[in-house]
This record gives sequence, structure tokens and C-alpha cells, in this order.
Amino acid sequence: PHAIRLEGDLTLGGLFPVHARGPAGVPCGPVKKEKGIHRLEAMLYALDRVNGDPRVLPNLTLGARILDTCSRDTYALEQALSFGSCPAGSAPRRPPPERLVGVIGASASSVSIMVANVLRLFA
Repeated sequence: PHAIRLEGDLTLGGLFPVHARGPAGVPCGPVKKEKGIHRLEAMLYALDRVNGDPRVLPNLTLGARILDTCSRDTYALEQALSFGSCPAGSAPRRPPPERLVGVIGASASSVSIMVANVLRLFA
């Protein structure tokens, strides 16, 4: 439920701690302005700058699928699985809905390593 999607020829994934860790039984807590929203805005700004200059990527646009990790490693891993698979209970879609070429984030190295190991399975 915590996602932003921008259409483009190539898609960059983003994993940012937009929300703090929630209390027991709740994955997400309050919004994190400095370390969450600012990082999200930086990625959106960079995409805007790249897509706004036709000399950088001629005839291509960068899109994004940015997901909230809620500052929780297990939640981040669940979110990252959506980059390489279809939603639970649904049939695989052909062709894939986007060409994900890379993932930016997460903010914690332990989460990034865990996510990288899982995403490596999907090449």
C-alpha cells in the first residue's frame, strides 16, 4: 500500500524508510521527514532532471516504483519481492509490466544485502 509508481521506458526501483517502524503487529509507524521523505524527494528530483534533459537519455524515459520499507527489514524484503514477482494469489503477467533495471536503497546495509540476495534470484 505504500508505493509510488511513475511510468517510463526503464524503471528504477526505490526502497526508502518513509515511515518509522510501527508498534508490535503493525509494520509502519509515523512518517520520517528527514531520512525518509527527503530521500524519496531526492530520487524523484533526480528522475525529473534526467527525464527533462533530452541529451542525457535520448529517446528514453526513466520511470520508478518506489516502496516504503517502514524501517523494518522483514517488511522491506516483502516489498522488494514485488519487484520480481506477481502479487500473491494472482497469475503471472506476460510480458512483465515494467523493465526494472536497478534498485536504489535501502538505507541500512543489512537490509540492502538481504534484498540484493533475493533480487539476484530474479536477475
